[in-house]
Amino acid sequence: MPPSTRALLVVDVQNDFCPGGALPVAEGDRVVPVINEVAARFAARGEPVFVSRDWHPQDTNHFQDYGGPWPVHCVADTPGAEFHPDLVLPAGAVIVSKGEDPADHGYSAFEGRTPDGTGLGDALDRLGVRTLVVAGLATDYCVKQSVLDAREHGLEVMVLADAVRAVNVRPGDDDRAIDAMRQAGAAVLSSEELEDRPEPGPR
Repeated sequence: MPPSTRALLVVDVQNDFCPGGALPVAEGDRVVPVINEVAARFAARGEPVFVSRDWHPQDTNHFQDYGGPWPVHCVADTPGAEFHPDLVLPAGAVIVSKGEDPADHGYSAFEGRTPDGTGLGDALDRLGVRTLVVAGLATDYCVKQSVLDAREHGLEVMVLADAVRAVNVRPGDDDRAIDAMRQAGAAVLSSEELEDRPEPGPR
């Protein structure tokens, strides 16, 4: 792939984060149709798609039962950890599993690994990716941390405002997360605006 290529990162669109799940994000399922459309466009252009998932052990300090902040959710190989049934992943989409270490919250997709054990940052570098387009759940946690880490990795980042939703443990966490991502240098735009953005030139 050319060094100017973009990649799409779909963050944690899993059953437990959608309505009816163990840790539901309000309107979390509303991101699915938008992501499906964007992912299809990326696949049609031959641009890579990465899909992260929480893949926790049962006993992790991420959970309240072990002193963490969250109820049990997205335990590996359980229905709650499966991707939303309406999420359509293109052929060749690469799954990135995170939160597998009992001592690690695993908010960022950059802490995760692909099936061959490669970190997300290295996987993107191998493809020559310069720009990462990010969508998914939740704006104020895993999306935000993935975006901040992508910027630390030296990537241009675009966050799709119509394809993210927030937990909002505190009112306004969504707006604060968007502000933090913008301050880190990420662009926040709609999926339609994305199509009007030219791909960046060579390094």
